[in-house]
Amino acid sequence: MAAFINALPGVLAQGLIWGILAIGVYITFKVLDFADMTVDGSFSLGGAVTVMAVINGCDVSVALLLGIGAGMLAGYVTGLLHTVFKIPPILAGILTQLGLYSVNMEVMHKSTQPLSVDEYPLIVSIRFVGETILIALLFVAAVVAILYMFFGTEIGSAIRATGCNQNMSRAQGINTGRAIRIGLVIGNGLVGLAGGLMAQYQGYSDVNSGRGAIVIGLAAVIIGEVIFGARHNFAFKLCTSVTGAVIYFIVIQIVLQLGLKSDLLKLFSAIIVAIFMSLPAIKEYRQNAKHRKGWKANA
Repeated sequence: MAAFINALPGVLAQGLIWGILAIGVYITFKVLDFADMTVDGSFSLGGAVTVMAVINGCDVSVALLLGIGAGMLAGYVTGLLHTVFKIPPILAGILTQLGLYSVNMEVMHKSTQPLSVDEYPLIVSIRFVGETILIALLFVAAVVAILYMFFGTEIGSAIRATGCNQNMSRAQGINTGRAIRIGLVIGNGLVGLAGGLMAQYQGYSDVNSGRGAIVIGLAAVIIGEVIFGARHNFAFKLCTSVTGAVIYFIVIQIVLQLGLKSDLLKLFSAIIVAIFMSLPAIKEYRQNAKHRKGWKANA
């Protein structure tokens, strides 16, 4: 128990950073209704660009902006593949993700690139968990506020309408292709931001750091939606995705404390996602069963 409590601040810091990724996944998966597999690659790309920019003399804030821009560019490529070349969403994301592995290797010139807080004034670091939690909270608050305002604009409303019904949106004169590309740019920009922050927090970037990122992002979104429900305003829904990420990492930490092998974490993550995704169907099944019993009793 003591070990779990000691690990809790680090878990919270990670959960908040991954929560930014979860918001990006929410934008593409829920708002845009686009199964975007680019996430694994754009997360690593954001980290790689941020780390290499810092090492080459850029200010840390500028480096983080470059990481965001790199993630946006990755999302734009996926959007082009889908809207211009008519490649299905999942396949478009997979193609971009595959290409980004080589891009990340070219950016870093090797598979792993260390970044020490002793040499560079990083924004977040595992050495300063308390400050990292505060900074991550500020980033989350800023992201939620900006997105809330943006999706209330004409362009933001067009993206939401496109995600709800593309045919009806086109009938209303909305350029759905552009809306999809903008949505993917925003979502993957947030993923790049999360990748840049996580690379600083861990003290290194790795070409495989994004492996399974889409699973974590989806888990966070689904956990938040199942626990808090889906009938809330837009800002609250974004916050539930972040909370879902924190809950996810707390559950993972509890399981690790119970002695689960780290090699089985991906399997356990998949099981968590499957369980939470099936909960609404299970609730509906139980409600229908109660109704059937009530009808039989009345008959």
